[in-house]
Amino acid sequence: FADALAPLIQPDDLVWVHDYHLMPLAQELRRRGVKNRIGFFLHIPWPARRLLATLPNHRELVEALFEFDLLGFQTEDSASAFEDYVTGELGGTVTPDRRAHAFGRTAQVGAFPIGLDVETFEASAQDEVAQAEFERMQASLSGRAMIVGVDRLDYSKGLEERFLAYEQALIDHEELREQVFLLQIATPSREEVGAYQDIRARLDAVTGRINGAFATVDWVPIRYVNRAYRRDELAGVYRAAKIGLVTPLRDGMNLVAKEYVAAQDPEDPGVLILSEFAGASEQMRQALIVNPFNREEVAEAIVQGLNMPKAERIARWTELMADLKRTDVMAWRDAFVAALRGDDAASDRLAAS
Repeated sequence: FADALAPLIQPDDLVWVHDYHLMPLAQELRRRGVKNRIGFFLHIPWPARRLLATLPNHRELVEALFEFDLLGFQTEDSASAFEDYVTGELGGTVTPDRRAHAFGRTAQVGAFPIGLDVETFEASAQDEVAQAEFERMQASLSGRAMIVGVDRLDYSKGLEERFLAYEQALIDHEELREQVFLLQIATPSREEVGAYQDIRARLDAVTGRINGAFATVDWVPIRYVNRAYRRDELAGVYRAAKIGLVTPLRDGMNLVAKEYVAAQDPEDPGVLILSEFAGASEQMRQALIVNPFNREEVAEAIVQGLNMPKAERIARWTELMADLKRTDVMAWRDAFVAALRGDDAASDRLAAS
């Protein structure tokens, strides 16, 4: 990457590097003489200090990061975890304006929660494809409420825990049976990796067991789909769902939560149930925030969401949507670029956070 990129960089360019697989890139660019300001943004969570320290090469990885001028994280939790590693593991320092010092270098630290392209997504939610998908889902409801989950097929997404929590809701609340179903869209990923084959086999087994225990001749409690859908198709599915169930065990942000909110009918919106371990939970406090490891808590949130009065649903959605627009993807871009340039206003904002 450095060999390909270095000859293209002009003297006044800013370089913005994304995600964990390119953590050493600034170090390699510096070795090739690049003096430009270089920023790094991590899309996944930064682990707790003692967890990171179990990696044999943890110091080398973090030393490479200190060749960046700006280190951006999705959440305040991740930014603070990085600062804790600097002070607790490296013996470095972090100033009140969030300048981390270690390895003889200084890097600015900040939290920059990534946003949704709200305007574009809203437009796609109104197009013919989305409307057709919405009408198709409406016809398939047969008067029942739909809960939707949309995730990459990955062990971090908590799908097995989600299915078991939904089963718990059916056990505890018999009145839900035949009145609700869960549509889980799980897009296959890394299918050649053994761990992903295992999770797919487990989910197939759990789905089969739950459907076998509760299904009737005209009702299946879980519709489990392993294929990818376009964003405009998903927008129509989201809009038809009474509940968006977004319960990863760990996630940097999770834009599905934001897409679900953006796709809703303002006059009759659905309810977002969101894991406290998704980065989005720091912003989306009007969702029903749950611990995905607590089966009973998620089950009760499902019941609460299904029974929530329209006025409360509208009030929660209104606040969520206003925040989505205020912190959209353009605001995220502008905040990071301003901080990478070293703008005073951006530095003040980082220090305040």
